[in-house]
Amino acid sequence: MTVTIAGKTFNSRLMVGTGKFNDFETMRQAHIASGAEIVTVAIRRVDIGAPGHVGLMDYIDTNRFWILPNTAGCQTVEEALRVARLSKAMGINNWVKLEVIPDAKYLLPDPIATLEAAKRLIEEDFVVLPYINADPILAKYLEEIGCATVMPLASPIGTGQGVKTKENIQIIIEQSQIPVVVDAGLGVPSEASQVMEMGADCVLVNTAIALAGNPAKMAEAFKLGVEAGRMAYEAGRIPVKAYASASSPLTGIVGK
Repeated sequence: MTVTIAGKTFNSRLMVGTGKFNDFETMRQAHIASGAEIVTVAIRRVDIGAPGHVGLMDYIDTNRFWILPNTAGCQTVEEALRVARLSKAMGINNWVKLEVIPDAKYLLPDPIATLEAAKRLIEEDFVVLPYINADPILAKYLEEIGCATVMPLASPIGTGQGVKTKENIQIIIEQSQIPVVVDAGLGVPSEASQVMEMGADCVLVNTAIALAGNPAKMAEAFKLGVEAGRMAYEAGRIPVKAYASASSPLTGIVGK
């Protein structure tokens, strides 16, 4: 069940976030229950003096979890570059989940700005994991310039609409030589399992866990969904047939 990203191997294929939880203790419990090893953190939330953000990092065990800084809230290339550089200056690491989102209503990522920001960050030796719409052409460009993963959305952030971009995600999976992380829009573990069965390498889940009635239980459910989906993918599903096929052979039965 291990996955390797930028030469670093992880035992879980589920990534989790830190936003929208009612409190940090609930977040901490959900992280543990998820079995995840990668936790993404908005760098703008790490400001120790920002109201509501004080103590965020105190509730993330950095010996247990690999921190994936993200550029959430950035609307332009320059903003994303500035926040990513801040992350590196803070000594977290040189990884960045790149988000450039100027669209306030649907929160869809800007493909042109994302590609430009990714190029510049890679030149500065960042490990870039870009969040994108499920665009196979863009995904291939990002792979070719040296991104560590591509992270296509299943549906818009936080909507819980599930897998609305299935066909495009399938193409991205088929053409990619780097890990494909399905990110955004998943609402329940069966949807995580679905994309893992398709061959996705990982999923990233935040809202569906954070806003669940019992976040820790939902986090564990997503853990199991991801594991089941990956096992099914590795096992290989049966072919889809147009007509019924009896489970038991007809030869040698009584009365024949």
